[in-house]
Amino acid sequence: MKSLFTALSLLWFCLTPSFLPPADPADVVFVNGNVYTVNEKQPRAEAIAVKGDRIVFVGSNANAKQFQGRGTRVIDLHGETVVPGMTDAHYHFIGVGQREMNLNLEGITNLEDFLAKVKERVDRTKPEEWVTGRGWIETFWKPPVFPTRWDLDKISPNNPVFLTRADGHGAVANSAALKIGGVTKESKDPFGGQILRDKQTGEPVGMLLDNAQGFVSRHIPAPTQAEIQQAIILANKRSIELGLTQIQDPGGSYRDVDLYKKLYGEGKLKLRIYKAVYGPGPEAKRLLSEGPIIEAFGNRFNLRTIKVVSDGALGSRGAALLAPYSDTPDSSGFLRVKEEDLLPMLKEALQKGIQVETHAIGDYANRFILDEYEKALNAVPKSERKIAEPRWRDEHSQIVNPIDIPRFAKLGVIPSMQASHAIGDLHFAPSRLGMKRLEGAYAWQSFIKSGVIVPGGSDAPVERGEPMIEFYAAVARKDIRGFSGEGWHPEEKVTREQALKMLTIWPAHAAFEENVRGSIEVGKLADLTILSADIMRIPEMEILKTHCVMTVIGGEIVY
Repeated sequence: MKSLFTALSLLWFCLTPSFLPPADPADVVFVNGNVYTVNEKQPRAEAIAVKGDRIVFVGSNANAKQFQGRGTRVIDLHGETVVPGMTDAHYHFIGVGQREMNLNLEGITNLEDFLAKVKERVDRTKPEEWVTGRGWIETFWKPPVFPTRWDLDKISPNNPVFLTRADGHGAVANSAALKIGGVTKESKDPFGGQILRDKQTGEPVGMLLDNAQGFVSRHIPAPTQAEIQQAIILANKRSIELGLTQIQDPGGSYRDVDLYKKLYGEGKLKLRIYKAVYGPGPEAKRLLSEGPIIEAFGNRFNLRTIKVVSDGALGSRGAALLAPYSDTPDSSGFLRVKEEDLLPMLKEALQKGIQVETHAIGDYANRFILDEYEKALNAVPKSERKIAEPRWRDEHSQIVNPIDIPRFAKLGVIPSMQASHAIGDLHFAPSRLGMKRLEGAYAWQSFIKSGVIVPGGSDAPVERGEPMIEFYAAVARKDIRGFSGEGWHPEEKVTREQALKMLTIWPAHAAFEENVRGSIEVGKLADLTILSADIMRIPEMEILKTHCVMTVIGGEIVY
């Protein structure tokens, strides 16, 4: 009996937690963190253990000790805030890099400074060479009107100049550039584009919207492969320094794909990229023919999406509206895609398991694309689809008639939205739209309450592409100076918990990756963003001062 008691005592002693056999040692253990997991079953933690590219433990500092072996690197976070690796769900990756290389016209607040900065570049440019740049926006100019060819002619009578507005949907060209592009008083507007003209004379004023930009842009020397590669490397560096672990790159070509593959293979590209190619057209046809690329380069690269552009932008008045612009009654914007080209592609995409995402800004464009999605979904029943729930996306979902908001949940369409658009656009949106139409503008909370998720992005380089600006804009619905005006609808702002999901688990779901990314859970990829302050608790304006102190992708500290 005594021997039995001794044996039972020894068994109990060995099985108590303090004497359990040690866990397989982790490669890295993070301790003393202020961890927000975005996992409802375990929302907070102190420590995270990583082995290889996966999370193997989430919990307390004390329990994390069992994952510490001789070769384990232990990182003391000293109370810094850890969130799941942040994602920008709408980020034109190469454009972000090119912004760092080219004439950047962001932040200019008047026409005089705009012309002065362009003149500096003209003066350093050889005769007859092109001068190109991007980033200007006239919202805060007095008066807030587009620059003209004649403004540019004063500083560049000989060099052709082509300067793209921040939104990418409009550009101003000088007379030399218009001449090269063959743009005259007799030129006809192309489908999906507009040549802005003097109302008295009919002469082109230099502003070209959407597809009309092609008259001139096709003559500008294309960047070399080396220049594009440099842009990608610059964008990768900037992105991980901001705490991004994945970007979702809406549009482009197989040229981009080939360069991404090359740089991944050389170890020069660390960021995860969820890529789309443009359609309808040859790039989309190739994706439909060859099929998707899934989880390549250690789950860092996916290509499974076609990007459609259905209209222009609100600022340049190319967004397609159900009624005319309040400040330009002779225009309602325009569509950039035809149903006869779009609908067959949508049906084939359903049959072949290809996701579709569509740029839609105006309320007419949003209704049009919901109608087209619905026609395709009805034409191809679930039994004939490669993926029963295709998770098609509406990129921007910016101005939506309130009666159309419930259709997103009904159709399973994901509104992918950019909070920073609201805090910039709402300075001029009342004049473009009038107060009534703002009831369905940038309606994040209405969408969430209707039963859909809202992945958050920035549309960089249209906006800055900084996660803290996006988080702030979503929770404050004020501009970066703290201003909110009439028609800004503060009831549409989101909670901090919702804003964190907009930058983590919701983009993961929109990319079919919610089981491997988007939250800090055992078994998921070890993607972490470590921040200098607790964005879930600090005052709103302090969010804008918060910066990334460490970025971890797949267990690797990349910044």
